[in-house]
This record gives sequence, structure tokens and C-alpha cells, in this order.
Amino acid sequence: MSKNNTGISENYTIFRLKCKLIKIKLLTLQLVIILEIAMEQITEKTIDIEKILKAKMGSNAKWVPSPLVSWLKRIAHQDQVNAFLWQSRDKSGTEWLEECVKYLEMTLKVEGLENLPNKDDSRLYTIVSNHPLGGADGVALGAIIGRHYDSRFRYLVNDLLMNLPGLAPLCIPINKTGKQSRNFPAMVKAGFESQNHMLMYPAGICSRRHNGVVRDIPWTKTFIVKSVEYHRDVVPIHFSGQNSNFFYRLANFSDRFLPFNLAMLFLVDEMYKNVGKTFEVRIGKPISWQTFDNSRTPKEWAQYVYDIVYSL
Repeated sequence: MSKNNTGISENYTIFRLKCKLIKIKLLTLQLVIILEIAMEQITEKTIDIEKILKAKMGSNAKWVPSPLVSWLKRIAHQDQVNAFLWQSRDKSGTEWLEECVKYLEMTLKVEGLENLPNKDDSRLYTIVSNHPLGGADGVALGAIIGRHYDSRFRYLVNDLLMNLPGLAPLCIPINKTGKQSRNFPAMVKAGFESQNHMLMYPAGICSRRHNGVVRDIPWTKTFIVKSVEYHRDVVPIHFSGQNSNFFYRLANFSDRFLPFNLAMLFLVDEMYKNVGKTFEVRIGKPISWQTFDNSRTPKEWAQYVYDIVYSL
């Protein structure tokens, strides 16, 4: 091969590598797009993909192909989300969650509602659930819990949900994607020291599918440790449902090969794929905090509750 051809080949290889890096950066911008939802004021165009690209990429934004911008708008459901945020701008908290359930045309079949401790009970509880959908299930379960307890509960959630304007008042944010994760212990402490019931998803991320079975990854022990420390009984809940085949393939690829959770960027799209579906919510009997003694490690007790949830 001539020197000229060698140079062309090397340049082409470098060009391809740069294209791959740009593609990854643009995909991660989807996360930025969703996180930009929390603004001082809701407008008729709260989410503006082109504006965000320009803000984040500066003059380089002009090099983003228009078909890719259109794709970003579509996968983030820009027009649909903006319309909903504008229409529901006068609502917040539980009322906003219930509006979401209505908007998503979700039918919820709840079993075991009698197992939720009475709202006049002076005690505080830790409510834990599996996380099959990553968005719609959080909204629906929050609506159920919020209505039962007159909004006296708080989510421990990542910033993806925290930055939904109507949901923010009910959240203690946990950033699974950035530096805020180092403040996790302080946030958990603040939540458990509050006078609110805590709603937690101990998996931290939505369920994965392995060998044809959709289940959470192993749960973290935090909810056990803090429930014992603050004498809170644990209420287990199972939420039915699953995402698309595409989502699970992407999630498995991302978990194995990428340093960030690429699948999370498609959760809005998955939410819209689940519009109009029926979900079963099964609420189990409270588990006394004294159950979690030294006969097992906190991690083993977390697995114990995990198994109870999947037996409901």
C-alpha cells in the first residue's frame, strides 16, 4: 500500500472513531434533555431539543444532522411531554401523579389495599417495590400511596423523576448518574428523619430480563438498615408489567459494555409504549422491623423481602 493510501486509511479510521464518540455523546444528551425539564417556569415548550443542543454543544450544534435532531425529539416525545406539562402545570404532588395515571390511560388493579397501615396510625413506614417499568410504575404507585396517606410520603428517586415539575415536591433526589450520588447517605438520613412514609425502589434501576424472566437486579440493603435504625416496619409491594424487547436487549448490552446506563435514556419512550395497559399492584402485609435481626446480614434480609415481593 502506498504512503498516500496508508494516510487515507488512517484518516478514515480516525474519522470513524470520532463518529462513534459523537454518537455516544449525542445519546447521552438525551439524559440531559430529560434532566433539563426542571425549570423555573413551565412553558408551552418546556423541552426544546434544539435549544438544549445549542446550550450544551455551542457552535458545534450546527454539525448535528437534522435527522438526528428529529430522532432525539421523537425518542424524547418532545411535543407530547410538553403538551402534558403545560396542561397539568397547575397541579403538583399526588394530584399531579393522578393526572399522569389518567393521561397514560393506566388501569390499576390493586389487591391488598387493606394491608397498608391506616393513615391515622402514628407510626411511619418504609414502602418497597420492584421496579419493572422505570417510570409509569413509579407514578402509579405514588398516586396510590399519596391518596392513601394524604400525600404524606416521599420518594427516594434518581434525578430523572425528581426533575418532573409536578413530582419534585414529593422527592428526595438521588442522582444515579453524577456527583450527587456522594450525598446519598445524607439524603437517605433526611428522608428517614422526616415525618413522611418512605417509598423506595431498592434495585435502584428498573428491572432487567435474563433468561426470559423480568426481575429486579439484587436489592441494596439500605432500606433494611434504615428501617431498623428508625424503627419502621416494611410494606412490600409487587407491581406487574414489563418494557419492550428492545429495551431489555439495550439494557443488557449497556450493563455489560458501557460505563453508563444507556437504557435509562429510553424510559420516556417505554412509558409511551405502555399507554393504555392494565397493571396489577399487590400489597403485602407489613414486616416488623424487629424481624431484621442479627440472624442474617442486612443484604440477606434485603433478599428476604425481595423474595416476598415476588411471591405476592
